[in-house]
Amino acid sequence: MNNFSELHNRQCRPCEGGVPPLEPDAVQQLLTALNAEWSVSDDGRWIRREFTFSGFNRTMGFVNALAWIANTEGHHPDLEVGYAKCVVSYMTHAINGLSENDFICAAKIDRLVDAL
Repeated sequence: MNNFSELHNRQCRPCEGGVPPLEPDAVQQLLTALNAEWSVSDDGRWIRREFTFSGFNRTMGFVNALAWIANTEGHHPDLEVGYAKCVVSYMTHAINGLSENDFICAAKIDRLVDAL
């Protein structure tokens, strides 16, 4: 985990459990590579960001693009979708906490939003 600015170029690795979640220091380090709107839960188990859009069509366009990224990476977020917003939460369910995969996908979503 040396070059955090290149997280968006990495690929997720399958995680079936058996490894510990990231330590708080590693979470804070990886968080610096993401947009400042990402936050970590108080218990350190997930990261979350809310995205707002001008209407339903743009929201669904984002959700569809995000779904493509999630399926490509094999790592899926929890989503709360509304008319003009989408809240994205990442946690590696197999380890009940955060892994590098969560940050890789968040960085890819940051790049997606920057491209919009």
